[in-house]
Formats: sequence, structure tokens, C-alpha cells
Amino acid sequence: MATEEMTGADVLLKVFEEEEVEVLFGIPGGVTIPIFDKLYHKTEAGEIRFILTRHEQGGAHAADGYARATGRVGVCTATSGPGALNLVTGLCTAYMDSVPVVAITGQVKTAAIGTDAFQEADTTGTTMPITKHNYLVKDPAELAHVVREAFFVARSGRPGPVLIDLPADVSAGPGVWTEGDMSNLRGYRPPEKGDPEAIAQAAAMIGQGERPVLYIGGGVIAAGASDLVKELAEKTNIYVVHTLLGKGGFPESHPLSLGMPGMHGVVPACYALRDAGLMITVGARFDDRVTGDLSKFAQGAQIIHIDIDPAEHNKVVRPDVAIAGDAREVLAQLVPQVQARQPGKWEEQLQQWREQYPLRYNQPEEGIAPQYVVEQIYEVTGGQAIVTTEVGQNQMWAAQYYKVDKPRHFLSSGGLGTMGYGFPAAIGAQVGCPDAVVWDIAGDGSIQMNIQELATAVINKLPVKVAILNNSYLGMVRQWQELFYDRRYSGVDLSGNPDFARVAEAYGAVGIKVEAPEDVRPAIEKAMEVDDRPVFIDFAVAKEENVFPMIPAGKSADDIVMSQPN
Repeated sequence: MATEEMTGADVLLKVFEEEEVEVLFGIPGGVTIPIFDKLYHKTEAGEIRFILTRHEQGGAHAADGYARATGRVGVCTATSGPGALNLVTGLCTAYMDSVPVVAITGQVKTAAIGTDAFQEADTTGTTMPITKHNYLVKDPAELAHVVREAFFVARSGRPGPVLIDLPADVSAGPGVWTEGDMSNLRGYRPPEKGDPEAIAQAAAMIGQGERPVLYIGGGVIAAGASDLVKELAEKTNIYVVHTLLGKGGFPESHPLSLGMPGMHGVVPACYALRDAGLMITVGARFDDRVTGDLSKFAQGAQIIHIDIDPAEHNKVVRPDVAIAGDAREVLAQLVPQVQARQPGKWEEQLQQWREQYPLRYNQPEEGIAPQYVVEQIYEVTGGQAIVTTEVGQNQMWAAQYYKVDKPRHFLSSGGLGTMGYGFPAAIGAQVGCPDAVVWDIAGDGSIQMNIQELATAVINKLPVKVAILNNSYLGMVRQWQELFYDRRYSGVDLSGNPDFARVAEAYGAVGIKVEAPEDVRPAIEKAMEVDDRPVFIDFAVAKEENVFPMIPAGKSADDIVMSQPN
């Protein structure tokens, strides 16, 4: 029933209040004016904060960064047509990395849908493959339930983005308020506790298995299971490797941490998976960046695979024991059943590899070593910062040289590999964690894809720090062209880059240019002193520095390249 002349927009915002939404990222448009008219009173009263981004993709990434850093659902909005379509890359990024985001998009009036009206697009059709679920709401009586359900679906089970497409006449017309809860949502039953028999079998395998490795992914962080992973590792003396998105799920400073395996992973972690006799996989999906040549991946290993999404079992690797359930719930069942285990020859081998193959790099003859920049950020921040990354060489150097001990402190686009992610994600993280130090480790190519969000950070006085590893190239593509295409550099020269420090200053941010190694640490320390605006530091790094170790695409750990070949 309609009450107190409530509109659809009122209903939407009332459910936001139920869900304790504290911030909304995005850009308004013609068909979302009814929502923004009601939002006006909420923002004036301090009940909700609206962050006006300068591009809808920036809004989606900011909501994503907020969600990853806080563990809450991130919320973004866009108008119909081009506005909604500009969310696509951000929503797909969240979908690939299982991040809970709710997107509210405007749509043309219900009667105009399908007529090619001004700024009309099939938003739900477009986003169906890249959202966990989506809705086109035509009946005002369904709106409250749909919005409530969207938040529940986004954050429960395997998290992911959910989109609600809202026609202008539904948001502006009479609203229908309905009470409800999600305790008995028909047709949606994400697994929680694992099968007791499978867990008992896994515990027995851990007790009897040889050469065990604990392989964790982003699902550990999503489930809040980091403490139980640590308990399991310490109780059994099993070494831990983590995916890019699992970084922080187990403390990297811990003696049992081997680091990240895969294409640009560290040698001990790659060799550990190669030679493992038992692989206990928690919240990871065996992505191709880690497995490489599947015919050679963990050939001798029995595999236990714990994942909340049963679709991941047998998708890439066939496990000996598959347990569908929430990582925290399953580990809470598993840990008491495993027996204490003493280290032996296998652990001696792992330690030997760690000593034999540390990360290393050479100081270049010209320019700054990008690895040195990341090391200095780590030292100055004491490893306590929330770090976001762009995508490419900067991302891999950040993963290698910035050690993370806490979950939700390393935010990166893993599955989609989205250039332009890091800066708006850092904005979202800073909004969600206002007292945290937030650094975006960027490349000169990626940073320009959402550089307009400098205005967003400046106007909101967000002290995000951005380290641009500027080599005047699209670095990762150039690296592949150097190593596999006889240095035929095609389409990778960024010699037309602007002066990033002056660009930052033009927006009202702090801009710093660093051209010598001795100036790296003072610039980072200066950035740390700024607390009322963003800081861009343009580091002139070596132009042709490459990321090593490297496993060429489609190859295995046997083919790992540890340093620059002659």
C-alpha cells in the first residue's frame, strides 16, 4: 500500500537505511533525478554520503574498493544508457573477483522500454553475464523486496555484484512499502557448513599426506577465515601459498608463508605447488595465472578443494575431496579434527628453496628501480597501509615487494585485470577506512585511464597517495614484446605522457616528481605528511625493467625464468 505519499525513490532509500548504507558512489542523470531529489534530504541530514565521481567506471571501482577494504556491500549508481554501460567494466571486475556491489541504474519510463528511447539501453541484458543477479523493476510493489534481496544476494554465498534497473516512472511514482526478510529466500541456498564425512576424510588426508601445501585464495578473505587458516597452518606446520587475491589472508611475515605462486610468483611457492603431495586449497579457483600448463600442474598431489561455490569443483582441476561450504564454517569444522604434525624433510626442502631463490633485482644504470620504490613504500608505511594497484608490471611488483599481514589490505583487479582500477578503488577504500593510510601503486598507462578521479579525491579531501612507476611504456605488453617478439615494440610507447605532478597540482592535489634513487624515500615521507588531499608521485623508473620471476604463458614451473635472459 502507498503510505505518506511515498515514492519509489523513498522506498529505495528506506531499504538503504535498513541496510545501513553509508555512502553511494556515482553520477546522476535525467532518469535518476527522482532518486537524487530524495537523496538531497538524506545527504543534507548527514544520513548518507554521496560521492560524485567523474566517470561511472570510477564509481563502480570506488564501490568495489570500499567493499574490499571494509567487507561491506559497496553501492554505486548511474543513469540509463551510456551511464549504465559505463559501469560494465567495474561490475565485471567485481564479478570476476567475487566482490559484493549493488548498482542502481536508471531506466527510461516503463512504457518507453523497447522503443529505442533517448538514452535507452538493455542494461539487464548487457550485464546478465557479468553480475551475480540483476533486476528490471516494473512493479512498484516489488521494489522493497528486490532491493532487500539484492543486498542479501550480493553479500551472501560467493559474493558478487547485483544490479537493479529502475525505470523513471517507478522511482518517481507512488511507492509501495513492504516489510520482509531474506531468511527463507526461495531457490537460493548457498552452502555454509561442509559435509561432515568429506571433512573427516580431509582431516585424515592431512594427517597421512606427504609434502603438504596450503593454497589459499580470496575466498579466505571474503569469509573472514584468515585466523582459522593461521590456526590450521600452525597446528600442522604446513607452509602456505596465496593467490594475488589471497594476499593478506595469511601473514606474509609468518615463517610458514611461502608467498605467491604463478606467472610472476616467487620460486619457492611455484616449486611447492609443483612438487606437493597434498594440496589443501581454500577459497581459490585454480586460475590459469597460477596453474599454467595444467598437464604439469601438481601432478603428484592429492587435492582437497574447499570452496563455497560448487561450480568451482572439477571446473579446472579434479579434487580428491571437494567440500562445498563457507571457508570459515568449514575450517571451524576441520581444524579441531586435524592432528598436530611435526616438520620433516619436505619442510627442509621448502626452506632451502626460500633461501636459494629470494626475490632480487639490480640497480639500473638509468632511472630508478621500480622494485626499490615499492620496498621503500613498504618500509615507510611499516607494511600497515591499504595498498591498491593498477594492472601490469606495477601490480606484480606491488604483489612481490609489498608484504601484507592483514586481510583487506591489498586490493587489486585479479580475474579481469582491469587497467584504471587502482586509483578509484583507493578512493573507495579511503572513504570506507578514513583513518587508514591508502597507497595506489600505479603505472603511467593505467593511471591515465581514470585520472579524472583526482577531482573526486580533491573535493572530498581524501589523502590517497599514488606512486606512479613511470617508464613511458605500457610495460607488461612491452616486456612480452621484448622477450617473445624480438623487441618489436608496437603500440606501447607512451612518450606523450603529461607531467603527472603538474596535472595533480592543476586539480588541487600535491604533485611530486622523483628522478633519482636518493629522492625516493624523502618523497614518500613527504606524501605521508599530507592528510587533506591526494598526492601523486611521478617516479622516473627504468624504462625497460622487467618483472621476474616469470613463467611464460602456457608453461609450467619447470620453465620459470628467474632473471633477464641473455
